[in-house]
Amino acid sequence: MVGMSFDKMKSMFFDRKAVAGAVDRATRKVLSKFGAFVRTTARHSIRKRKGASPPGSPPSSHVGLLKRLIFFGYDTTRKSVVIGPAPLRASVEAPPLLEYGGRARRKTRMGKSVMATYKSRPFMGPAFEKEKPKLPALWANSVKG
Repeated sequence: MVGMSFDKMKSMFFDRKAVAGAVDRATRKVLSKFGAFVRTTARHSIRKRKGASPPGSPPSSHVGLLKRLIFFGYDTTRKSVVIGPAPLRASVEAPPLLEYGGRARRKTRMGKSVMATYKSRPFMGPAFEKEKPKLPALWANSVKG
């Protein structure tokens, strides 16, 4: 390699900036698709019905607000995707209570404040688990130069 120029030698190695850029673009694309899949699955799991759903199954939708508030977004800083319901104006704690269950203070029809216990009606966790097997196929051949 005595007679080889520096530019020629440089072209024989990875262009680190180009490779990192291709990986970043692929990551954003793959995780955004995954976020869309999970959001769609979660939305479809919430059925419209009058009564409450049985504990352990996805929640019922009475007016469709919860379904409309499920979003996803790619976090460029962490290179990750965030998927889930936006907080409801009336109750920031409603989506986590539906997903995990728990206790929260609520007002009765008479205006009194009481502590209520909610059983979990998970919808995001099951949607994530259902879509997780698709990730390897999404990554396959995703980084292109």
